[in-house]
Parts: sequence; C-alpha cells; structure tokens
Amino acid sequence: MLKSNLRDSAASLMQTEAKEAPIKIAQQLKLNSELVNLVAGKIREFNPYSVMFVGRGSSDHAGTFAKYLIEIELGIATFSAAPSVATIYNRQINLSQTLVLIISQSGRSPDIVAQAKRAKASGAMCVAILNEQDSPLSDTVDFVIPLQVGPESSVAATKSYLATLSALLQLVASWKKDSQLLESLGSIPSLLDVAIKSKPQLILDDLNKEKNLVVLGRGLGYAIGKEVALKLKEVLGIHAECFSSAEFLHGPVTLVNRRFKVLNIIVKDESYLTHCKQIEDINSRGAVTVDLFQQISDVHPRIAPLMILQRFYLDIERIAIAKGINPDTPKGLKKVTETI
Repeated sequence: MLKSNLRDSAASLMQTEAKEAPIKIAQQLKLNSELVNLVAGKIREFNPYSVMFVGRGSSDHAGTFAKYLIEIELGIATFSAAPSVATIYNRQINLSQTLVLIISQSGRSPDIVAQAKRAKASGAMCVAILNEQDSPLSDTVDFVIPLQVGPESSVAATKSYLATLSALLQLVASWKKDSQLLESLGSIPSLLDVAIKSKPQLILDDLNKEKNLVVLGRGLGYAIGKEVALKLKEVLGIHAECFSSAEFLHGPVTLVNRRFKVLNIIVKDESYLTHCKQIEDINSRGAVTVDLFQQISDVHPRIAPLMILQRFYLDIERIAIAKGINPDTPKGLKKVTETI
C-alpha cells in the first residue's frame, strides 16, 4: 500500500486530467473560434500600446509565456502586474491604452479581482482567460475567454494550464491575423496525443535523491520552465528554480560546482542554437543535465512547448506515485488560493 493511499490500479486525478488535455483543447479551439475572433478585432480597434498580465502561480507563468508570444509576434511591450500595488499599497497606475490580460483558474481571488477593477477604472481594456465563467472576475472585465476544460480537481493544474497556453496562442494568432499559426493550432490535440504516448523523459532515478534542482530554458522554453519548477515544488516537494540559460551564466552558474542537477528545456525555435551553446558551457563546468524536449521536430515553434509540458506532467505524476506521494493533494496546498 502506498503512503498516498492510491490503489496501484487507480489513476490519479492528476494523470486523468492531464490526459484529458488533447480533447479539451480540441473543443476549446472550436467553441472559442468566433468569440476569440471578435475579441481580437476589439483589441485591434483599441490599439494598445502595451499589455499587462495579472495572475498568480501557474497563471503568472502563463503570463510569461504570453509575454514572449506577444512581444515576438506583435512587437508590443508587455509587463506583469504587481497586485499588491492595488490591494496593499492602495495605488492606482495609469493604464490608458493598455490591454490587461487577467489569467485565473477560478476568477475568485480578491487581489486579482481588485486589480481588474482598478485596471478598468484606469482606462484599460480587460480580457480574462479563466475556467470558471461564473465568478466575480467575469462581472468585472470587458471580455471573458473560457478555457472550456471543465472541472479540475487535482491541486496541480495540468489541463487548465495547457488550455491557457492554447487560448493565448489562439488569441495572438487571431489578433495578428497569422494564417500559418491559426492553421497550426488545429494540430495541438494530435501533438499532445503524441506526447502522451511517447516515452518518459524524466524517471524516478533522475529525481529520487534530488532536493534541489535548476531548470533552464530560453524564451518560450524559459516560460514553461517556470511552470516545470513550480510543479517540482508542489508535486514532488523538490526545491527547483528556473532561470533563463543566458541569465544563469551571470552568477547562478556557480551552483554547478555543488553538482546541482539541471533540467534542460529544449524548444526548437529561434533560441535553439544559442541555448544549446549555453548548455554546452554549463556541461563543461560539470553540470548533470536531463533534457526535456519536443517529441517531433517539425512542429510550429510556438506550439512545441505544449508538447514538452504534456509529457512532463505525466512523468512527475508517475514519479510521485513511485515515491509514495499523492500528486492530487500536495501538503499545505488547496485548489483555489485566495490572497489580498
């Protein structure tokens, strides 16, 4: 009997929900197509000078993904909100001609709702990407783009996070009127199926004795690396920190001397060659690296990160079970965290 009290024959909620991602995203892309096209048109009319992201935890990491996506594809400057400015310091900032994207699973955290209200009062256009449409946040913003993934019971977000990335991809592709990216969106479900059926990239031996890890990526790889590091903390209880592979060389690389294991996020986009050279440098210093990579090379580079995450979620769920950890109920955490 495992300490987690999960029967050997029973799939965890985390595994079940992660494997639902392909079909849920297929439904999402179809159901949201008309709505996203409408919202994208309204954004073009608004013509924002900048984009601000509001979110906590995994939602904040989705904002980092959106940052790279919007700056690369649309050339518009982006930044992350500091909700405490509104809720703790009680300050209003000028957000005229700013698009505010609020990313949330529940849409119920008081600080996120307060930030949205202040943003609207300051002249921003507010668009929420969330799973629970019947929420206080829905009543606050200009538009809601639903994730369409249904209930997610495991504390560790999987299908909702992947669906957030696909929603961001659909929004940016429609905003830009990028026919190539729009067409490529339809391949996401089948690519995630490939990732589900592929061999594990992380196994118990890779993490069994590790208490501290470094996660490295570049660009969109760095963005999903932040989510990888968070899941290592909350599911496996391993202290993990994510860095841009370029930033890592500016000081933190000294950690390699302590024989820190490095998870290397490999995305075959414009950052690939530079990132590989930086990893070669780190390896030459004695780092022990484990590669997390897209299972197919011929994939639109903006979609490839989703394949890496899909496989990663299943791998750490399996490792958690092997270590006697219940991945569905990490100690000290709950599904909806409300902060002020």
